[in-house]
Amino acid sequence: MTASTLPYLSQWQLFTLSIGMAGAQVAWTVELGYGTPFLLSLGLSEQLTSLVWLAGPISGLVAQPLIGAISDASTSRYRRRLWIVWSTVVLVVSCIALAYAESMALLLVHLFGGGAGVRGPTEDKQSKNVAIGLAVAAFYLLDFSLNALQASLRNLLLDVAPPRQLSAGNAWHGRMTHAGNIVGYGFGFLNLAGWPILRSLGGNQFRKFCLVGIVIIVITVWITCWTQDEPQNTSSTQQESGLRDIIINIRRAIINLPVPIRKVCLVQLFAFMAWFPFLFYATTYIGQIMARQDNRDPSVDVATRLGNLAMLLYSIVAAIAGTLLPQLTRRDLRLLQSPPGENEETEYTRIQQTVSRWKTEAVSHGKKLTLPRMPVALRDVWSFALILYGLICLATFFIDTLVEAIIAVALVGICWAVASWAPYAMIMEFLKEVNEASPNKSGHRGSSDAVIGATSSHTTPEQVSERSALLNDGTHNKVEPEPIAGGTVLGIHNLAIVFPQFVVALVASLIFRIVDKSPDIIGLPETIYLGKNGVAWVLRFGGLSAFVGAVVAQWIPPTEQEKRMRQQLRLMREAHDYLRTA
Repeated sequence: MTASTLPYLSQWQLFTLSIGMAGAQVAWTVELGYGTPFLLSLGLSEQLTSLVWLAGPISGLVAQPLIGAISDASTSRYRRRLWIVWSTVVLVVSCIALAYAESMALLLVHLFGGGAGVRGPTEDKQSKNVAIGLAVAAFYLLDFSLNALQASLRNLLLDVAPPRQLSAGNAWHGRMTHAGNIVGYGFGFLNLAGWPILRSLGGNQFRKFCLVGIVIIVITVWITCWTQDEPQNTSSTQQESGLRDIIINIRRAIINLPVPIRKVCLVQLFAFMAWFPFLFYATTYIGQIMARQDNRDPSVDVATRLGNLAMLLYSIVAAIAGTLLPQLTRRDLRLLQSPPGENEETEYTRIQQTVSRWKTEAVSHGKKLTLPRMPVALRDVWSFALILYGLICLATFFIDTLVEAIIAVALVGICWAVASWAPYAMIMEFLKEVNEASPNKSGHRGSSDAVIGATSSHTTPEQVSERSALLNDGTHNKVEPEPIAGGTVLGIHNLAIVFPQFVVALVASLIFRIVDKSPDIIGLPETIYLGKNGVAWVLRFGGLSAFVGAVVAQWIPPTEQEKRMRQQLRLMREAHDYLRTA
């Protein structure tokens, strides 16, 4: 089955294909909403907590590219869903470990600590250290499994959806991400201890939230796996490979990455240098503003619940924006009706006849002819969102009350709606363009079946280098590009997303060390929120990175569809002007 013959998906099919992403996002809310406060409550310092979040980039650097490449090479009809299932299993185990970290630590100390079984200061300290170790290990497992799960869900979308529905499919992924945030942060805000069915489980709000999240994750992922039927990879150009071959293919793909995709990845470097401070520290920021407003340290549970309320509002705003903003970039099919191989003279004649017919129809209904409008370019929407995000982050200089902080967090939802949709839509559209132009498309689908730079037995390395150079110079119309492995390229794109987290972790650790090292409340007991302002400065660093990303986003070239629409609209305007003066 080729890309062009993949069946058109109904809205219900797009819903079931994407609902697994909602479950994955619920798991992210467990980490993002409660991760930092939970680690701080165990006794980990802010500096060390920021280093724990290196789990994200490490897992992203390893999991997504490798899983994309391995599943690209597989010929199984379950090649994507197999990874989805295994990722979910590990995800469930890690959530259980987090939920019962303190109880498991106490049990391990009783069994192997050599104590008499009576709790004392020494045993409490040992339990605390073991709980921190278990929590950190569980967060690493959580990050690895989440990266693998989200990568496999995006690869499944790339395999199942026809090219003209990739943008719609990514919009559905964005909606499900926002829905997962709403559900996750909603449960995080609710007092779960008051629910009879959860009260018997014991533990704090975090434990109950983890267990509720597990149920949601399992149900949503099961729906996606049960309802989807993957087209089998019948490509003869790529077979099951060893780890060394897979790493070579990933390296080759990075070297030969087409220029437009390379530029999207460059924007993501700066964009996620801006996003990670917010994603990891937004709930902590709410706690610090509460402490400043009330001049006392709030309880972790109360501060985190109010932080989750802010994130819930942010998710609702993101869901609304994620529904409305794609309408600005919606492609008018009247601008995409040019037959392939049509020359300029024939094209202008056809458009003139079309505009003349539209004008006649409009006059017959007593209306004025309105030509199609050019949709807003995806890169422009992305730049706008990054500028807005930067302004909100800099506004932290003027935020002093809890209400102001919650409003600022909620407005960030507009920016996140774009970040969850626009770059992925561009990446997949550029992938489609390269594979449509490739003469070596496989029997199934070029975007998933062959790796960039894959060579035949009759191709020399010199020829490959020459072809790659031309492609990367932007003159790919002079050569025939090689087909691209979609899973591999999406994994490479994820490298650009996770790499900034290394930078953010180090910068955040340095900022916390400088800003929060000498608290204003000298002589008082150690506090979690009171007297600390490091998170606000980390957010401001992210705001400056967002401004850089907004500028770089304008370097991304328009997609072929955008170019074609501009050409069609220009000719329509010329034809309209000619008919008006004739």
